[in-house]
Amino acid sequence: MDVLQESFQYGASPLTSSSLSSPYNAYLFGSHISKSLSPLLHGILFRSSGASWNFHLVQTTEKDKFQNKLASLETIGVSITMPNKVTFGRLLDDLTEAAQVIGAVNTSFIRLDPSGKRRYIGTNTDCVGIREAVVQYDPTAISTANGRPAMVIGGGGAARSAIYALWKWFSPSEIYIANRLKSEVDDIVKHFTAAMPGIQLRYISDVATAQSLPAPTIMVSTIPDYPPSEPGEVICWQICERVFEKAEKGLLVDMCYMPSPETRLVKAANKAEWKTIMGTEVLVRVCVAQQILWTERLPKEQGVSEAVAAITQPKNAANL
Repeated sequence: MDVLQESFQYGASPLTSSSLSSPYNAYLFGSHISKSLSPLLHGILFRSSGASWNFHLVQTTEKDKFQNKLASLETIGVSITMPNKVTFGRLLDDLTEAAQVIGAVNTSFIRLDPSGKRRYIGTNTDCVGIREAVVQYDPTAISTANGRPAMVIGGGGAARSAIYALWKWFSPSEIYIANRLKSEVDDIVKHFTAAMPGIQLRYISDVATAQSLPAPTIMVSTIPDYPPSEPGEVICWQICERVFEKAEKGLLVDMCYMPSPETRLVKAANKAEWKTIMGTEVLVRVCVAQQILWTERLPKEQGVSEAVAAITQPKNAANL
């Protein structure tokens, strides 16, 4: 619930005693979102919180459409996905630390200024989803990861969320980064060195380096689930295999859940006796963090379990 407490530094709650029964709406803005699981998940979580609110998809990159929906008094919250995470974030009144440091917004919530005017605040709940997925799986993870290496696979926006989450909440000694392109890692290192002073990041460029380093306690993968083909992809996969082979086993969090949450990397980690968390669990925890900001209450655990089950059952596999 720390995300809720922190949100009130941006203003007062917009909710009243009758808000949960009011006809409020939340939206997801992005491209190619027709098969998004967000309506299903948020519908379940809204019911769990006792809110009779609705969640809608808006497939657009147009700023005017976003601002018009945002300004509606019936809008209670917004989710933002690619390719709008940077451009739409600039249209909001303020950004949380997480959004500023990561450089992308995936959630907007409403707070009121002293005069009662609505303020639209942008944040990033991807990092919270990673943290909560790990902590819910292993409540001791924050203490056991403290002072030991962690690892991130990938170099895009999700990798930045993972780096932020690991450094802020798990206090690793350093974070290894494996990625197909060194240039992306160079950008990440430059960005975080300025944004999070003191952060320790190490690029792993080859298998020999991976072999020589202590095993990470937590590995977060942010790459798509397809067979490696380019040289950089092949080396990245080999690095992961070498890490899995180490005597000391850790926890893999794979943020990918398409076309199946049981990715090649998850299967390889399981075979090597690593513990694993699938991307569907992270996705649900991201939605829970959004719900907390919008409804200002924690969805019941039964609702969270129902949400996880709804997207891991075989009938939904084709839409993951």
